Amino acid sequence: MNLTIHQLQVFLKVVHTRSVTKASEELFMTQPAVSIQLKKLQDQFDIPLTEVIGRQLYVTEFGEEIAVTARRVVEEMSNISYKTQAYEGIMTGKLTISCASTGKYVIPYFLTDFLKKNTGIDLVLDVTNKSKVIESLKQNETDFALVSVIPEKLNIEEELLIDNKLYLVGNHAQREESQPLIYREEGSATRAAMEQYFYNREGNQRKRMELTSNEAVKQAVIAGLGYSIMPLIGIKSELLDGQMHIYEEEGLPLKTQWRLIWLKGKKLSPVSKAFLELLRTEKQKILQDHFEWYLNY
Repeated sequence: MNLTIHQLQVFLKVVHTRSVTKASEELFMTQPAVSIQLKKLQDQFDIPLTEVIGRQLYVTEFGEEIAVTARRVVEEMSNISYKTQAYEGIMTGKLTISCASTGKYVIPYFLTDFLKKNTGIDLVLDVTNKSKVIESLKQNETDFALVSVIPEKLNIEEELLIDNKLYLVGNHAQREESQPLIYREEGSATRAAMEQYFYNREGNQRKRMELTSNEAVKQAVIAGLGYSIMPLIGIKSELLDGQMHIYEEEGLPLKTQWRLIWLKGKKLSPVSKAFLELLRTEKQKILQDHFEWYLNY
């Protein structure tokens, strides 16, 4: 048997995405290159690892078993690299953070100095929707999660980072009542805050549109498809350019708080502990250096 680490990494990405196309995008490879690596791995076994029914790719039971072992092998290979660097006096390891979509405007600034000081650390930052963020935390698949609303029925510890301020915005200087509201998808923290705000004032009878990402909502607002309640943190450029306008309304802005959370009782790695320590000692400086405009708005 002649397996390679690269083949295992490609296979694990296919298992994760259930798609050669999506795997190739996330690996920055062409689809044929992914298919070739997958075939080379499959040639090592008489039992199928995957199968295609219709146009859908499925991982077989045997493939799932191989994936479990492949993960261990890839992790151990990473550990060899980390241990080598550790002997050279460099802090090493992996830091994984699952982040709600709007949090991508927040968390990079809290990571910059830490990663510059610790070049031996690998960062895995998964930007996704709130539901997937919470699920990855529940399954202990991530060190930290960045959220703006504390999940229910989950024992966590937290480190507050910055307020999350949400305003009503549109693409005209004056609000046009005839335009529909644009909502985020079910499960979004912004969606929940927006629904509660309008329900308390106007009930549920409102024409609406639903989009599945903050960026999609932003572009829809700019295009004049409607108006929405959006986090201020992600629309600075659009406000300065005049593409979007904030409407002054009673009860706004809505405020939550961006916070880094982790499972209560979780045994944090040395890398995770070092990151928390930097946050606690440098947080005010980071806020002053990168978020002054936001804090003073």
